[in-house]
Amino acid sequence: MIYNNHILLTYNNIYRAVDKCGRMIPVPYNSIVCAAAGGGAREPLFRNPSSSASVYLLQFNCNRRRINTNNRRNNNNNFMDSNNNMRTESYLRHVDSRKLMPNGAGHIPHLKAVILGEALASEEDDLVLPSKEFSDQANVHSPEQYMEMYKRSIEDPDGFWSEIASQFYWKQKWGEKVCDENFDVRDGKIKIEWFKGGITNVCYNCLDRNIEAGLGDKVALYWEGNEPGLDGSLTYSQLLNQVCQVANYLKDIGVKKGDAVIVYLPMINELPITMLACARIGAVHSVVFAGFSAESLAQRITDCKPKAVITCNAVRRGTKPILLKDIVDAAINDSAKDGVSVDVCLVYDNPVALKREDTKWTQGRDIWWQDVIPKYPSTCPVEWVDAEDPLFLLYTSGSTGKPKGVLHTAGGYMVYTATTFKYAFDYKPSDIYWCTADCGWITGHSYVTYGPLLNGATVLVYEGVIYFKTEIYCSLVDAKKFKAIISRRQKLSPGLSVIKAPNYPDAGRCWDIVDKYKVSIFYTAPTLVRSLMRDGEAVRYLYALMFTVYLCAIDLRINAFGFWIRYVTRYSRKSLRVLGSVGEPINPSAWRWFYNVVGDSRCPISDTWWQTETGGFMITPLPGAWAQKPGSATFPFFGIQPVIVDEKGVEIDGECSGYLCIKKSWPGAFRTLYGDHERYETTYFKPFAGYYFSGDGCRRDKDGYHWLTGRVDDVINVSGHRIGTAEVESALVSHPQCAEAAVVGVEHEVKGQGIYAFVTLVDSVPYSEDLRKDLILTVRKQIGAFAAPDKIHWAPGLPKTRSGKIMRRILRKIASRQLDELGDTSTLADPNVVKQLIEFSDS
Repeated sequence: MIYNNHILLTYNNIYRAVDKCGRMIPVPYNSIVCAAAGGGAREPLFRNPSSSASVYLLQFNCNRRRINTNNRRNNNNNFMDSNNNMRTESYLRHVDSRKLMPNGAGHIPHLKAVILGEALASEEDDLVLPSKEFSDQANVHSPEQYMEMYKRSIEDPDGFWSEIASQFYWKQKWGEKVCDENFDVRDGKIKIEWFKGGITNVCYNCLDRNIEAGLGDKVALYWEGNEPGLDGSLTYSQLLNQVCQVANYLKDIGVKKGDAVIVYLPMINELPITMLACARIGAVHSVVFAGFSAESLAQRITDCKPKAVITCNAVRRGTKPILLKDIVDAAINDSAKDGVSVDVCLVYDNPVALKREDTKWTQGRDIWWQDVIPKYPSTCPVEWVDAEDPLFLLYTSGSTGKPKGVLHTAGGYMVYTATTFKYAFDYKPSDIYWCTADCGWITGHSYVTYGPLLNGATVLVYEGVIYFKTEIYCSLVDAKKFKAIISRRQKLSPGLSVIKAPNYPDAGRCWDIVDKYKVSIFYTAPTLVRSLMRDGEAVRYLYALMFTVYLCAIDLRINAFGFWIRYVTRYSRKSLRVLGSVGEPINPSAWRWFYNVVGDSRCPISDTWWQTETGGFMITPLPGAWAQKPGSATFPFFGIQPVIVDEKGVEIDGECSGYLCIKKSWPGAFRTLYGDHERYETTYFKPFAGYYFSGDGCRRDKDGYHWLTGRVDDVINVSGHRIGTAEVESALVSHPQCAEAAVVGVEHEVKGQGIYAFVTLVDSVPYSEDLRKDLILTVRKQIGAFAAPDKIHWAPGLPKTRSGKIMRRILRKIASRQLDELGDTSTLADPNVVKQLIEFSDS
């Protein structure tokens, strides 16, 4: 909680105040004038004699709950040994552990993660327990209910998934076999089929079925533009009308069932509309993130040979216009050189970003969306497809080689994404749901478009990109002179930078949108969370900056003093009910900050683990069902059997770490890599025969909770020690002066591989040799000497895509000095970051 720009909190019964300068002030107990349980005084309680800052009191519940399970037996005669290791031969090992966990109201220390610097050693002992009120209304309200459902999903998968699939519309029901699979390369070709012979249509189930159920007037899509004030909405009936118009146009230009359509659109309503239109007529859409370069787009065009490309003339990201049509033109020209021509390019006119007359045009090929789509009928017959017919292609980029075309099919994907959305977010019909992902990624397919609409949900589509730009919130009498001072300060200490504000036009945009639409489920990436945490520390620099300017006799009036502490809490956010995390493991400190600050310690976090290839969530909390541990993805979803294996492919029981694999198929699994089934088998099924190999490392703790440790190609083998990069990164971020870290492996002549860490500091901290040593010492203390970084590379920023994903491929090239092999950097939110990192290589 924050009152008048100040934080006051207690931890282990010791009061601490945070003043305007970001300084921590011990508060003597006898200085406390008054305190309200669970709340705080709004008037100054006392003034620290060494500071002009008023300090306010807010006391929080700081009880820590630990579960002693030594030598406890469960009903299946499994037991916990003296080291709290679960011993069981059952696939229900994680279910057994649930029987030892409490269920009921409880809290963790509020605001514990506001000051960056949580120690990893104690993180897994903290439990966040669902309140009785939340559990009572949850879709899965207890460990017992989960156990019952999970057990059936494993022992009777056909019955379990058939029952769920029957809730959707099928023109014709599937045959006797619900699932037909070969998961073992030793037994022949890998094959996964679910609901084969069932005839359905995903678009019909997203729209027509819901309208027939009485949801025609319910808002399906809210749209929030890049510029505040630009917005719109579509009901389910209106959405269906527009989908049918696009579908009729596609049919008119010759697009048929099974044909590919490339979609290169920003986050406007026309993007999910186009996806649904393709699904309605049985066409296979391939959405390409509208930030990929012309070269990347050309590769995808060449591979899938689309009947049409659908794009937009331009889009604004913040204040910057991106000329999408120019990129498409270059890509079409490049693909033509490889013998693949595109005859139709449908272009959406976005006058906010670019005037129509300024758009480059190819007569006979290009056509304006607004000139043709409205002329078509608003009804379109459904093309019924087999459950195993392709629904979409989504290309994932490897560090080398051509992109992999992940192919998902209609029936199983439909059932699985709808089910995971319902349970992992505890969806209720009254919810307003916002996922910040772009439809160019799998998250935008499964949890912006298909999963929510299959449940009849109201979805928020946000055109803007969550990215970070340089601004300063103050009013100056002599701005020119002030900028010169900043420049000199940065030369003296490059670690000091002007305050970085997430979101456009200011740092509160996310929470302004939440309040505007009364968002109740908010699903985003850890990168955004960590960046917001970092900016929360910027108030310290603002104070230092003011002091510097004051000494230079410049009249500076800070209009946004304390802005950074309030950038979340100045908004209500009372509508929020469930939070979600996606894209990469979220470190415990960021988890706590997300939970405590954004969610006011009342919103459970669905920290989901899944992949483009899996189609939907694989390991995820179910809000209300069990206690959460900050940073853990917790337990598998229904039907998923995760196993941890060693390098020889032998399953490991109990507390352990190793390679995360999956036994048996699930409905949402991808069926192949487009045009390259051999690569599909080699990449995912040959490394550990009989399993799907996720490519991720995982640790299972003594209570059966799963902790993702990063990609195994990000696992560094240092002198025989296998070290997950995520573990080292979490240790570095636990240092109070480290905002973000990314770790890669480099060749080492003695140890085989060395640890190379790119470190971004909080905005008020200069680079120094002492800090470098302190960061290394932090890792040594928390993990061990063997995990200590060999190199700390100061990083003003990290190379990230516009969706927030760190491009580790680029970091590896910089670390190994392979600067001529950096590859395509056009998808980065800020390509200049790469140049800055290279300049800091020898610092």
